Amino acid sequence: MTGNLFPFALILLSLAAAPSAFAATEADYKAAYAAAEASAKEAAALRHQWTTTVSTLAAAKKAADSGDFDRALAAAREAEALAKASIYQAASEKEAWKAMEIR
Repeated sequence: MTGNLFPFALILLSLAAAPSAFAATEADYKAAYAAAEASAKEAAALRHQWTTTVSTLAAAKKAADSGDFDRALAAAREAEALAKASIYQAASEKEAWKAMEIR
């Protein structure tokens, strides 16, 4: 089951990094950031939050603070993808460890 984690994470990250056909607005960024933050909080509650998620959220906020909403939106989407991948990993590892247990 954990073998499927990395392709899943790569798909999520590639979708998050895909360029959009429109200029991002502050509202677009705020919606994406809220979704990313919610996913990050869920991962943290599972005690499985990746440090890259936190730093990517910080990068999104920094870009938004400087008015670069295209970059902020992309970083927020990437942070959400990272958080969701960490949630997926937490769920898959919850049972996968049993296969490695010495019997």
